Amino acid sequence: DVQLVESGGGSVQAGGSLRLSCAASGYTYSSACMGWFRRAPGEEREGIASIGSDGTTTYADSVKGRFTIFRDNSKKTLFLQLNSLQPEDSDMYYCHLLTSGHCTFQNIGDYGFWGPGTQVTVS
Repeated sequence: DVQLVESGGGSVQAGGSLRLSCAASGYTYSSACMGWFRRAPGEEREGIASIGSDGTTTYADSVKGRFTIFRDNSKKTLFLQLNSLQPEDSDMYYCHLLTSGHCTFQNIGDYGFWGPGTQVTVS
């Protein structure tokens, strides 16, 4: 079974940084399109970043230049570096393994698997 477990969330002040991690198992991780999406209660999901098996990345305009997605295939771990955080970045963040569709941030959160999420709060 595919399992994704996020960690690294927390509470920070505006302008601060966090690094989120996602440990993956049960899938050929190195060949998978991975990404991050976020969602606040009662709101629509927002795909924010994707990374393909070849390392190609895409970002939503809302996070471009501030967030960086990267992966360590040897450890089957996905990361999201969050810099210059703002209160509007406060959300639950989810790691996603995309199983259908092009590997772009717009598709992150659609078909595939995701973890339980990790909360980011910026004040």
